[in-house]
Amino acid sequence: MSATAQKSAPLPDDIRAMKGGTPIVSLTAYTTPMAQMMDEHCDFVLVGDSVGMVLHGLPSTLGVTMEMMILHGQAVARGLSRAMMVVDMPFGSYEESPAQAFRNAAKLMAETGAAAVKLEGGRHMAETIGFLVARGVPVMAHIGLTPQSINTLGGYKVQGRGAASEALVADARAVDQAGAFSVVLEKVPATLADEITAAISIPTIGIGASAGCDGQILVVDDMLGLFTAFKPKFVKRYGNLGADGEAAITAYAEEVRSRRFPAPEHVFSDKAPKA
Repeated sequence: MSATAQKSAPLPDDIRAMKGGTPIVSLTAYTTPMAQMMDEHCDFVLVGDSVGMVLHGLPSTLGVTMEMMILHGQAVARGLSRAMMVVDMPFGSYEESPAQAFRNAAKLMAETGAAAVKLEGGRHMAETIGFLVARGVPVMAHIGLTPQSINTLGGYKVQGRGAASEALVADARAVDQAGAFSVVLEKVPATLADEITAAISIPTIGIGASAGCDGQILVVDDMLGLFTAFKPKFVKRYGNLGADGEAAITAYAEEVRSRRFPAPEHVFSDKAPKA
């Protein structure tokens, strides 16, 4: 292989093999330009149903549709060549039965080119995960705070504290045994996240969990300061693009109203340029 040959995107088994090694890097993406920016730096990119909140202004992820996930998945795929793409299964697309989950997962993968899908739930979704994996659909699981269940969880609360920790460990073991290639741990106490990471054979991907997880993921609009409706404790802002963008728009508006834009260098003369 040439030293300059392009690195191929990893597959789900490659992500599984990263268990206990160099931490796995991931971010969400919803557009082609954003995917292009993170392609070289992420092991996998998640087209998350968080798109409903950060791009479409929905109050939660519950209103996200299959059509939205396919549209944004196709956009992200155009920006990736090195990172693996995973697409979230939206609320209502997989809970009814394993057969329903397979039909929709197959549609997501076929129409976006995703290497895997992600779905929320532990023990109660183990049968569905096994059904999908047996039929060629790689699955990333998601336990702890599962945003599609906020109405039954009572909001965006930390999960697994006290006596509830045993249930979360059982969820992790169930999705591992069912064949998931990795599992997202969201808003879980750090000590419990470390316990789960040590207890299962697949990588744990933390978001509000522990630095000891096998990898980390954040919503890109959160970490870049583009989504400012609220800021979870687990988010570190690596940029402040929202404020920068607002400042730029303010400057533009002022220059238009004062006729300072467009300036002479931004307009065209009636004379053709010399050859």
